[in-house]
Amino acid sequence: MMRLLLGLIVVGGVAAYLLSGPEWALLSNWVAGPDGLARGDMHELAALLAALALLVIVVPSLFGAYRGRVGGAIRDVVSWSAIGLILVAGYSYREELGQIAFRIAGELSPPGTSLGVEQRQTGERAVRIRKRGDGHFVARVSIDGAAVPMLVDTGASTIVLRQQDAKLLGVDLKRLKYSVPVQTANGLAYAAHAKLSEVAIGNIVLRNVDALVAQPGVLKESLLGMSFLSRLRSYEFAGEFLTFRN
Repeated sequence: MMRLLLGLIVVGGVAAYLLSGPEWALLSNWVAGPDGLARGDMHELAALLAALALLVIVVPSLFGAYRGRVGGAIRDVVSWSAIGLILVAGYSYREELGQIAFRIAGELSPPGTSLGVEQRQTGERAVRIRKRGDGHFVARVSIDGAAVPMLVDTGASTIVLRQQDAKLLGVDLKRLKYSVPVQTANGLAYAAHAKLSEVAIGNIVLRNVDALVAQPGVLKESLLGMSFLSRLRSYEFAGEFLTFRN
């Protein structure tokens, strides 16, 4: 087995040596002459030399290690071949498997939990949340460092905070002036202007976001409205999930 290990090291060393730095250029010039060989040809040369090393060193070692144990050799070859095929198949379907993993994570996580999602563009930030049992999407939002669950409402022109959440954020409720009319499910109500320094869902962070604070008793849940949603690159409803991209 020691000879086998040494053989594998030699094979890897030969390939690495041929494919690296100035040695590659020297070998290319020596083999190709003035006309030169394409880099793909040199890769083929490296593969050929590695195969020769495999034949000269590794194969005899294998025969020595499995002398008199043909059944064991066949069993090991089949086992390692199966492992190799599984690895290749896994790599080939890595994107599909990633989608399955995201789906499983979404099903196991509580509604509103921020889930990572595949990027469509370099540098993009994307977050996905799952629908709540009542059919609504509720996001776990971080506002100025405080965690606030918020109902996603595309019909709300801005973020609207209920009194309890505004107090949690340190808003001085006594100084608010409720002069902005807002239409709610229970009719017309009034709210006060506010400015949020930072609003984040997962790795998506927006700063200086407009908001309103509703009068006491008007809202059961704070609303994540268009003052946040309209500043995103996109937001997409698809079945059980809502995906934010920025």
